[in-house]
This record gives sequence, structure tokens and C-alpha cells, in this order.
Amino acid sequence: MPPAQRSSRDSSAAKPGPSAPSPSPSSPSVPAPSTTPQIQLIPASAEGALDAAEEAVDLLLESGRTPGDILVITTGDPHPWAAHELSFGEAAYWAQHDAGDDVFYADALAAGRVASRPVVIVAVNGGSDEDAAVALPLAHGRAGALLIVCGDPQRINSVLGAAV
Repeated sequence: MPPAQRSSRDSSAAKPGPSAPSPSPSSPSVPAPSTTPQIQLIPASAEGALDAAEEAVDLLLESGRTPGDILVITTGDPHPWAAHELSFGEAAYWAQHDAGDDVFYADALAAGRVASRPVVIVAVNGGSDEDAAVALPLAHGRAGALLIVCGDPQRINSVLGAAV
């Protein structure tokens, strides 16, 4: 069965603990381009980064963010939704991105093509340090209000050369 696209919150999922991100209480509208997004780090192993990103998506949807506000970028294996949707072809996949009405999942190699969204989540779930080094600054530039990075803080900091 193909993975389901997230358009509503699954009420059966557990709520994240204190390490979960605190979404901005502001309106889900896109802030002015000069606004610097808030950055939150969710520590996770490479194997757990995608799960941490999913928990962040769930929390954001619970807090009132609309699905179209959220972009998830992976640095390793693509998200199962992206892999499934790409099986229908690039045109259909990018048409969903352009519609902007649902959570969109892209891998680091395609991140240069994605449009800005109020919230960008990066799952540092593997891939090369070069992929992460390209994806993280690009995600920062695409995030309007909030950038959430899920992964190993030591690896993230070494890739960026600064503390996040």
C-alpha cells in the first residue's frame, strides 16, 4: 500500500515529549522575505531523523499549521511519500509541489528546485556530508518562519562549521 500524504492529523499518534519543536504561535502566513526563520534542532540518529521529522510534522499540524505550510527535505534516502509519488513521474510529483496545498517531501538533490514555505524541516537521515552541507543552508533560505533540523547535532555542526 502506498504511503499516505499528510492532509490531516492522525489523532492516534503519541504526542512528542519536551524535545519536540515549539511551533511559532504566529499566523501561518509567510513572513516578509527579510525575516530570519527561527531554527530548532531535534537531536536524532541518522536512522531516527526521518521519524523525528514526522513527529515534527504531526506537532505542526496539531498546532494549526496547514499542510501546505510544510516542506520536508531529506539528505539520505527519500521519504517514502516522495519515492511513491515519483513512481508516477516527475511531472506529477512537481505538480503537487506547485499546487502547494499539502506537505511536500523532497530529497536534498532536488531541494534547489523547491519553493519557500513557512516551515522547512530537514531530516539529516544519511547521505554525504556534501549533501547535508548543500541542503541545510538552502533549507534555511527557503524557510519563512521556522527551520527544524532533525539529526545528529555533532554531524550537523561539523557540516556547517558552526553551532546550530
